[in-house]
Amino acid sequence: MSEGRKVLLIGSIGLEDPATVFKTLSDTVGDFAPRLPDGECGPRRAWIMWQKPLIQNNPQFEVAATKDLMFGGRQMTLESFKLTDGIAPADVDFGNLGYADEALLSYEIFKRMRGAGDIPADKRFQVSLPTPVAVVTQHFAAPAQPLVEPAYERAMLLEVDRIVKGIPLDDLAIQWDVCQEVLSAAGGWEVFYDDPVAGGMERIVRLCKAVPEPAELGFHLCYGDPGHKHIKEPDDLGVSVTFANAFHNQIDRRVNWIHMPVPRERSDDGYFAPLDEIKLRPETDLFLGLVHLTDGVDGAKQRIGAATKHVTDFGIATECGFGRRPPETIRALLELHGDIARLKI
Repeated sequence: MSEGRKVLLIGSIGLEDPATVFKTLSDTVGDFAPRLPDGECGPRRAWIMWQKPLIQNNPQFEVAATKDLMFGGRQMTLESFKLTDGIAPADVDFGNLGYADEALLSYEIFKRMRGAGDIPADKRFQVSLPTPVAVVTQHFAAPAQPLVEPAYERAMLLEVDRIVKGIPLDDLAIQWDVCQEVLSAAGGWEVFYDDPVAGGMERIVRLCKAVPEPAELGFHLCYGDPGHKHIKEPDDLGVSVTFANAFHNQIDRRVNWIHMPVPRERSDDGYFAPLDEIKLRPETDLFLGLVHLTDGVDGAKQRIGAATKHVTDFGIATECGFGRRPPETIRALLELHGDIARLKI
């Protein structure tokens, strides 16, 4: 690793295939990124939307309601699902979610390229996974959400079990994408349990128990990114710090990193002030998502300067994955990560 700030790649990259992603990341940010994701190529580029066909084609579920909305500048029809009449919650089976299949295939590419010298030898393979709360609250009608969540969580834990058995643990990093839980705590999303933080943490702790050491574990705290706009703009980093401190207090294993978003226009002291209260273990890296292609190095300098009044040791990232960006912009965005990582601030 070169001298400078560490870089975190959230997950989705926006290039055509994992081999291209691994090579491009190695060539641009390989000196600063300890972990490389496969880019969440193909249908995974839209995050949890690729789980919809799995639900749609399962006879245990049927459409409960439809809603038309604008998403990323185009009109879409969103469907929410419920249990088909006569199906008991205890009998729900989501089957193969696809996450382990994709991870194991991409790891073979990663391993082969690393052996050939196309990926630096010290990199881990990163798998980014959504929490079940995200999929359940996105795709199911409210009355069905608490009924189907246990089955989806079981299915996700089976995916994790296949991943940790199929990839050497000292080669593996797993990131939980925590979005709907964060939005709920911020007042921007409805969940089916009473306390957004306590209820979210109860579920996150269960998920983390499935990731054995020495596999690395990290969190991406997210406010959503439909159409490159947050579902709810964060008032400040208070909600993120609340979850970070809960990770510190409740997760009974090493937490290797936590990522928090920083909107482009937020270089004010008030946004970063909650970092005064953060509790991080010595092994936990903080990443601030302050890299924005639209204002480049100059904007990042302002945001870094504001953040360093409250915390000095942190890495950098974008606010969210960038799999839906135009592919021709990706290399410039990655090179910008390197330019910012080298800054002496």
